[in-house]
Amino acid sequence: MFRRLTRPISPSARREERIFYLFILPWLIGLVLFNAGPILGMLGLSFTDWRISLDDLQFIGLENYNALFADPIFWTSVGNTLYIVVGRVIFGTAFALLLAILLNQKVPGIPFFRAVYYLPTVTAGVAVALVWIWIFNPRLGILNYTLKQIGIQGPPWIYSSTWVKPSLILMSLFQVGPNMIILLAGLQGVPKELYESAEIDGAGNWAKFRNVTLPMLSPVLFFVIIISVVSSFQNFTEIRVMTEGGPGESSNVLIWYLWENAFIFLKLGISAAVAWIMFLILMALTGIQFRVGRRWVYYEGEAR
Repeated sequence: MFRRLTRPISPSARREERIFYLFILPWLIGLVLFNAGPILGMLGLSFTDWRISLDDLQFIGLENYNALFADPIFWTSVGNTLYIVVGRVIFGTAFALLLAILLNQKVPGIPFFRAVYYLPTVTAGVAVALVWIWIFNPRLGILNYTLKQIGIQGPPWIYSSTWVKPSLILMSLFQVGPNMIILLAGLQGVPKELYESAEIDGAGNWAKFRNVTLPMLSPVLFFVIIISVVSSFQNFTEIRVMTEGGPGESSNVLIWYLWENAFIFLKLGISAAVAWIMFLILMALTGIQFRVGRRWVYYEGEAR
């Protein structure tokens, strides 16, 4: 006779399991109907030539993907997307961390400053984009006016193919509020005893930051980087309102390329293929981050 390797499930545990699935049933139905279903439908659509009318739906296999890979504008949009994603993630995470550290200080009025720095996040994206169009105006914008006061000739910003991507990265720093709040919560979770021990050992501010703050904050930083990469692929509003993919194709990112094919050229099969390529790129980047994260993310209590 073989020994039983698992404990029998008690009737009460089975009842709790049924109650659990009953409570999450609405979410599961929503996941299948509104997420999983459309995602799989989009995959099927990427193998078709479809221009709105159901009479035009025609299966063409991998032709959409072949057309994309042969299109130089597609590769330009991939390069533009990766450029903006890398810039937004690096500078946005660094800026959010700096703000979180500053807003973690015990000074009078700090709740007010926390609210002020988070406030731009709740502002409508179109309104923010319109304000930044004025800020980036080469002749009348406040940014170039300020630079002129200190003797610097400001660039043409979004009106230049050279400066449009740095401009969009600079603009993204305006809305780091959610990441700032997440990092602030992580900072407040670092045990004070670790700082006290570091001070006893003679550590200065930089040593405490490098040897205490960063290791303890690394899981939160890892999470912020993951969500920043995902959100950076979705920077559609500012492109639609401010640049429309220009000048030339210098700000034509994948999400804009998808929108153009779907709603201007009515090539829904092509746009579905772009959506799936974006999904695969995101999956690959996320997998790389999880693999690399094993080397620098520290989880308390985990054996190294």
